[in-house]
Amino acid sequence: MNAVAHPDARPDLHRPGVGAVLVSTWSVGTPERQRAAVEAVRKAWESRAWPDLGLLSYSVLIGTDGDTLLHYSQWTEQQAYDDFVRTHRDDRNAEIDAAVPDIERVELRRYGAIHRSTVRGATSTGELPGVVVIVEADFDGAGEGVREDWVDGVFAALDEDAATRPVPGGISGQFHLSVDGGRVLNYAEWESEEAHEAWVTDEAPLSEAWRRVRHDPRLVGGRVRRYTPALSLSAGV
Repeated sequence: MNAVAHPDARPDLHRPGVGAVLVSTWSVGTPERQRAAVEAVRKAWESRAWPDLGLLSYSVLIGTDGDTLLHYSQWTEQQAYDDFVRTHRDDRNAEIDAAVPDIERVELRRYGAIHRSTVRGATSTGELPGVVVIVEADFDGAGEGVREDWVDGVFAALDEDAATRPVPGGISGQFHLSVDGGRVLNYAEWESEEAHEAWVTDEAPLSEAWRRVRHDPRLVGGRVRRYTPALSLSAGV
């Protein structure tokens, strides 16, 4: 059973059976190297058998910063990923590195399945989202329930927005909790980069709900990056 590539596609974020999500970031340096790395990933995977049915999908997104790639993979469980690393990852990475030398593999984080999700609307054309916004919120030694409480606060702020400050262009948000207890990741879909930028730079005063979210004293860091879907791989039938 070989890998099947779907160019410019995104993962099925709500497919059944997902018990673990792995998210990693690469730094490759230039837009040309971003495209070359995506093509190298496609070739390395299509030329080999799909490694394990424990891997449900593997997707790559291109950063609008001209440097980064985001890798988002769905697994039945964390052990399935560990088995892949032990038996299948090295030869694929070696081929990719030969095609695009000096890739910096910046970070890899393990997450559970989606903790909470919201759908705010749909694209006006019915096409795939134009941009995926990855929001990372870091907590230092967060106690039990802290991250869940923070995510609930985000949803309260979004509900308030729906009534008083609509979010044009926002499509959906999927919140993951890292296995190590330190991070919340939101995989958010938007119609376009411009729509997200307009929301970020909106000069309307923040609601009290958003002030609580953004200035939560339990937060120790965060990051927002934008990506466009580039490739999604899955097992062939």
